Amino acid sequence: MFRQSLYRLARLLTYSTAFTLFSFPAPDYSMAIPTGIDVPELQSEAERGFVPKEIELAAAYFTGRGVARDEKMAAYWYEKAAMSGDPESENEIAFLYQTGVGVAANPARAFHWYQLAAASGYVKAKVNLGVMYVWGIGVEKNDAMAEQFFREAVEKGNGTAATYLGDMEYFGIGRHPDKGEAERWYRAGVKLHDPVAAFNLGSLYSEGKDHRHDLAKAAALLRTSATDGYVPAMHALALLVVNHPDLAHGSAEARTLLEAASNAGSWKSSALLGILERNGDGDPADAEAACYHFERAVLQGGDEARKLLTNDLAMLEAKLGHEHTSAVAARAGEWYKQHPLVLTFIYKEDANWRRFPASASATADDGVHAGRLIPPA
Repeated sequence: MFRQSLYRLARLLTYSTAFTLFSFPAPDYSMAIPTGIDVPELQSEAERGFVPKEIELAAAYFTGRGVARDEKMAAYWYEKAAMSGDPESENEIAFLYQTGVGVAANPARAFHWYQLAAASGYVKAKVNLGVMYVWGIGVEKNDAMAEQFFREAVEKGNGTAATYLGDMEYFGIGRHPDKGEAERWYRAGVKLHDPVAAFNLGSLYSEGKDHRHDLAKAAALLRTSATDGYVPAMHALALLVVNHPDLAHGSAEARTLLEAASNAGSWKSSALLGILERNGDGDPADAEAACYHFERAVLQGGDEARKLLTNDLAMLEAKLGHEHTSAVAARAGEWYKQHPLVLTFIYKEDANWRRFPASASATADDGVHAGRLIPPA
C-alpha cells in the first residue's frame, strides 16, 4: 500500500524552491513563458551584483530561455545569489549540491546551504534539513533532529513536513510504529494541502490493512492528490475507478489519468492502458493499441514489466503478425527515446518562473535521495 510513501522516505525527493504543484494536464509553457528575455542586460546587472538579476540569469540558464541551456552556469549564478544571503537561492544551490546538478555532488555543502536558508526562516529549507538528518546526508543521522525540523515546518504551515512526520510514525523511524499517529499527521498534511498526504490517506481508505475502507473518501483524496500533480495518485485513482466505475467523474476519467501517468513514466499505467485496449472496456478492442502500450510498459518497467507482459505480447504478435508488431514496437521505442524519465510530480508555471522554474521532477536514481528538476520545455 505505502510503497510510494516508503519511496518518499527511502529516496526522499528534496524540496526545491521551484516545487509548485498544479492541476494536470500540463500547461503550454510556450504560451506561459515569454521568450523575449534580454540576457545581455541580465548579465550586465548580474555582474554588477544585483541579486534579483543573478537569480533570473540562473533561471535563464536552467531553462535555456534566451541563452543556451547550461546547468553549470545556472548553478554558478544561484550560488552567487546565495552568497549574498538570499534564502531561496541558498535552498536552491543546496538542492543542486545534493543532486549534483551543475556542480559536483557534495552532501556536506548541501547541508551547509540548507542550514543558512533555514536560519533565515525559510521553511522549505527546514524540511530539507529534516530529510538530511533522517538519512545522514552531509551530517550524522539524527532522527530527533529530523523530527524537530519537520515539526517547526508544520508550525509554519508546511504540509510536506506533516507527511514526513506521518511516515516516521508509520514506519517506526526513531520510534515504535504508530499507525494511528501516522494517520493523524497525514490528516494534518491534507489540511495543509500536501498531495502525498492525500495519497497516503486515500490509500488507507482504499486498501489499508486493519483500516476501515471508504472508497468514496479514497477517490476524493486520490483525486485531490492527482489534480495537484502527484503521478502515483493518478495511477491509483485510475485503478480505483476502473474497478468501481460509479466513483468516476465521467466515463473518460480513468483513461485520462492513465494517459497522464503513462506519459510521466508509470509502466503500470501503460500496462493498464494496454489491458483496457486489449479487452475493449466499453469500446471495440484494439490489438495494435494494446501492443503499443504494452511495449511502452516494457521499456519503462524493464524486467518486472517484461515478465508480466510476455504472454500478452506473444498473443498479440500471433494475432497481428511479426512485421506489424515489430513496427509497433519501433514506434514505442521512438516515443521512449523522447520520454526516458520517470516523473514523480508535474508542476505548473507561476509568477516565480523567472527565478526558480521547473515543470516536473523525476524519480531519484537508486542510492540518490533527491529527484531531478525538469525545466519547462
